[in-house]
Amino acid sequence: MVVGVTTTTSPSTRSPVRATVRRTIDWRIRFAALSLVWGFSFLLIKVGTDGYAPFQVTLGRLVFGTAVLAAALAMKRERLPRGARTWAHLTVAALLLNALPFSLFAYAELTIPSTLAGICNATSPLWGMALSLVALSEDRPTRVRVAGLGLGFLGVLTVLGAWQGFTGVDPTGTALALLASLSYPIGWIYVRRALAGSGDSHLSLTGAQLLLATLQLAVVTPLFTSMPTRFPVVPLLAVVALGALGTGLAVLIQYGLVAEVGPTTAQMVTYFIPVIATAAGVALLGESLTWSTPVGAVIVLAGAALTQVRSRS
Repeated sequence: MVVGVTTTTSPSTRSPVRATVRRTIDWRIRFAALSLVWGFSFLLIKVGTDGYAPFQVTLGRLVFGTAVLAAALAMKRERLPRGARTWAHLTVAALLLNALPFSLFAYAELTIPSTLAGICNATSPLWGMALSLVALSEDRPTRVRVAGLGLGFLGVLTVLGAWQGFTGVDPTGTALALLASLSYPIGWIYVRRALAGSGDSHLSLTGAQLLLATLQLAVVTPLFTSMPTRFPVVPLLAVVALGALGTGLAVLIQYGLVAEVGPTTAQMVTYFIPVIATAAGVALLGESLTWSTPVGAVIVLAGAALTQVRSRS
């Protein structure tokens, strides 16, 4: 999402191991389903925050997402990871990849449209490229990748209408959405360094990570929000769908895609998310759309794609 969304099986932390299990649904159908689920997540966040506080939306999302992962672990008869060191690293990963970005997007959408939040999410590869130049010595810059970085952020300025002085764009909400997008690559780099070779399956690590993120929000939410006096149905259903589908099921679909077709193909879902988020926001929520939004989004995605180009050795 979330590029997404999100977890130790996110696009930047995939396992190279390919599945040998026979699939009943073609991977292209599952790829399309994942794109739709994550693309609609920003609409669901917007609807959820119409009835509940941002922290409550995030907590509900994590509760239902964790429930789906727990069911998957039970069906596969897999255990949660063992070892205090692994759980300590997973606690940090849960904050950076789930609790923090999910909460930031929820707060951001109080003041910005879901379309803009979805486009901000697409900047994660750009942040990841910039950070990897500093944090990962093996990730050497190339002219193409640096050009992609510059092009991507030019696209962000286009989306925000920089030549108009950012008129009509809430700076706080936009900054929160961009910070959420920045949190993902920081988390991916941390996971890559701290949990590589842990010996646990990605499903096991992801389930533990979501559980820890849920506990983190369970502590924070009562401190900053009060118990709702009413429970509007539509926002509640949005939160349930956001958690069960946009978090839990999406992770399982991506887990299978990475194992079957590899990380490079699976991560292409990143480029469909803002397109779907924009279409959903305009069509279903009636959000306004100026020419600079789709044009800027295309520039962002082009830049993000260039940052993923690896030099041939």
